[in-house]
Amino acid sequence: MDSDQETQQVRQIFDALAGSYDSPATRFFPFCADRLVNFVKPRPGSKVLDVATGTGAAAVAFAQAVGSSGHVTAIDVSPRMLDKAEANIRKMALDNVDLHEMDAARLDFRRDYFHTLVCSYGLWFLPDMAGALREWVRVLRPGGKLAFTSFETSAFQPMLDDYIQRLQAFGARAPENAYGSQRIGSLAHCRELLEAAGLVEVQAECAQLGYHLRDENEWWEVVTGTSMRALFDRLPDDRQEALRREHLAFVAGLKNENGLWMDVQTRFASGIKPAG
Repeated sequence: MDSDQETQQVRQIFDALAGSYDSPATRFFPFCADRLVNFVKPRPGSKVLDVATGTGAAAVAFAQAVGSSGHVTAIDVSPRMLDKAEANIRKMALDNVDLHEMDAARLDFRRDYFHTLVCSYGLWFLPDMAGALREWVRVLRPGGKLAFTSFETSAFQPMLDDYIQRLQAFGARAPENAYGSQRIGSLAHCRELLEAAGLVEVQAECAQLGYHLRDENEWWEVVTGTSMRALFDRLPDDRQEALRREHLAFVAGLKNENGLWMDVQTRFASGIKPAG
């Protein structure tokens, strides 16, 4: 599969998810956006590029942080996600955000333009992560900061492993880069990616953004409202129901008096573009 085909596959996945992406069960997206603002500390009045904005959680958080004198440009490959982002931006009465449908690996921006570039939970969807990071550095001003987030290997466990194993048992064949967050293996790997892109003052740390879900049905909202759903949709209807029933029976056994704990351990990584 070439890069254009992979981009089209990602577009189709997220167009299908747009209607359910902002579920209360997936509130780790805005949690991550707020934490990313604190991690990056953008200056008021600065220009920010939000890559793979989805429904705009990071775009909203950074637009509020940079203030009316600043500006956020947000891009995504999925037009339906951008429609949801536009609605969320209007709801927050923000007038300092622009949205563009764009391939994150081929930016239509001039060199040395943005003060800050962020990508929340999106880098691993790009076939050539190293090449994408070099492209992102190109549009960043000298002295500007690039930051991305990715899931730690413990995130969504043990539910995710059980779900993937059952998908495989039911005959679902994973498309290339499915569950691709595993392509970024550790904090050390985050640092290596940023340093290889030419960034300095590289930092990487973890934060727990997890919370208790009510029950297994709310976990199923997480599955069907995120890219975890992509393989499930490839199964015939009768296999879908059997898998859902078996998987949720396993998940129900993990509950305690507080509900169902969902680990969302998240890596935050950043680096600075050198001057000169």
